[in-house]
Amino acid sequence: MVGEQKFISQIVAEVLARLQEEQSNRTKLGCGIFPTMEEAIDAAQRAFRKLRTMSKEKREELVRAMRDVAYTNARLLAEMAVAETGMGRVADKIIKNQLAARRTPGTEDLKTEAWTGDCGLTVVEMAPYGVIGAITPTTNPSATIINNSIGMIAAGNAVVFSPHPTAKNTSLKTVEILNEAIIKAGGPPDLLTTVAEPSIEVANCLMRHHQINLLVATGGPAVVKAVLSSGKKAIGAGAGNPPVVVDETADIAKAAQSIIAGCSFDNNLPCIAEKEAIVVGSVADELMAYMRKYGGYQIKGKAIDDLMKVVLTETSHQAAAGCTDKHRKTYSVNKAYVGKDAHVLLRTIGIDVPDSVRTIFCEVDEDHPFVTEELMMPILPVVQVKNIDAAIELAVKVEHGNRHTAVMHSKNVDNMTNFARAIQTTIFVKNGPSYAGIGIGGEGFTTFTIAGPTGEGLTSARTFTRQRRCVLVDGFSIV
Repeated sequence: MVGEQKFISQIVAEVLARLQEEQSNRTKLGCGIFPTMEEAIDAAQRAFRKLRTMSKEKREELVRAMRDVAYTNARLLAEMAVAETGMGRVADKIIKNQLAARRTPGTEDLKTEAWTGDCGLTVVEMAPYGVIGAITPTTNPSATIINNSIGMIAAGNAVVFSPHPTAKNTSLKTVEILNEAIIKAGGPPDLLTTVAEPSIEVANCLMRHHQINLLVATGGPAVVKAVLSSGKKAIGAGAGNPPVVVDETADIAKAAQSIIAGCSFDNNLPCIAEKEAIVVGSVADELMAYMRKYGGYQIKGKAIDDLMKVVLTETSHQAAAGCTDKHRKTYSVNKAYVGKDAHVLLRTIGIDVPDSVRTIFCEVDEDHPFVTEELMMPILPVVQVKNIDAAIELAVKVEHGNRHTAVMHSKNVDNMTNFARAIQTTIFVKNGPSYAGIGIGGEGFTTFTIAGPTGEGLTSARTFTRQRRCVLVDGFSIV
């Protein structure tokens, strides 16, 4: 009798699960795309339960399938992103998509630790969190989703994405093609899910949902603050304002070429990109001459003021100080010009240049808004200082404690060491363009979720795991 009841209960459970999945498929709008966040999370939870029954070897097969389809569609997704958001450069976004597909670590990143001794055997393994909620940016939509998907599934998780609304179509397409590849490789449907109409409300639902075990946010300070305030385990990859320092010992020609290349990459959208140059005065003129040679266009005087009025919005705040009213100015970036080509920005102030111009640069004072604000445009302010000590001090100040990225050009090991210790950034690139820090022309793996605020650094599959310890007492020690 008990056996019959157990058998009947099992059949009922299977039927209910099948009906639930069929209902989900009827409401699904695409491969992994749902009308509501609730449905997206439920589907990902079911997919996770199926993934748990699969071997690590099978997970690696799914990862390989995602790599291949992402690489094949790198151009399509790059073109979609530029067309939809109006930001960045197609050629550079292709590189980012291909890099995410090929150099994001997979299951090989997961390491097991073991201890044996007189008391037995202890093993620590990297286990999945379950269902991860991932918030992705408009500046880097497809590459971030490719990168997160490979790392998180390699770690054994399912993922629910909440993309930025202005990159909706690109993000949904990326999720769709990755899901299709997973299914063709024998994986469960809906390992990656999202909603048809992303919004702030949808993101809030994701952050509050009880079935989300880990939150990962790639974006600006507001979204990082939101996930850290959620009450859940959260990984935050926030903004940066990376300085590049050039001292008198540097290879000036190479430094200029690297700075232009790094600053202009994807029109300065990456948070790792050089945002301001701080140069020892004795080599400043030579550096700027080489910057002009390698695709930079220098503006001076009124042109600097005119461009500032276009790309920044000024607000004046009045605050009483004793008997005197003082005005404090703050600036916000005009989002209409974020990620635009240099020649487009220059034409707004009446300067026509060839499309080959990749970066606008200008010499300014250290407190200029171009220095203190993260523009995310191919505009590079150059500040002259008297010596390396002043350069390091200013670089630390304008990096704002983001601990994201810094770059230095120097042949003096002591100078590089002192700067690295002072700036305390997650990425520190020496004698190359900033993007070497994520594997473009530099060694090491690739990530587009760089978690400075929460300390995980350059995230990979192991970042999206939790440790589990298994102890066998008085056994399996063979020595």
